[in-house]
Amino acid sequence: MAQETTELPQKYEEIVEALGRIVERLESGSLSLEDAIEAFERGVKLARAGARKLDEAEKRIEILLEHDRVQPFEQSTSHPPAGGKAAHRGAPDDPDIAF
Repeated sequence: MAQETTELPQKYEEIVEALGRIVERLESGSLSLEDAIEAFERGVKLARAGARKLDEAEKRIEILLEHDRVQPFEQSTSHPPAGGKAAHRGAPDDPDIAF
């Protein structure tokens, strides 16, 4: 089998492309058993390298967003007055204020 290279690609996109080529070769059915096993072995290494790249990217994104997380909306801890009406800042008896 004319193996592409012994080194694994460094970029995720290159890893995916190399995996695609291996899959095509394996699906063609034209490889000898030994060549198919070698191709499969390289495919496993590529898949693991791709998974590591994705894990690294996820960790980098988590670090970048660590201090920018949006806090969930929390309602005021004060409870509305008895009768179910929420307190407002206008005059207490002002009938024009709808809330």
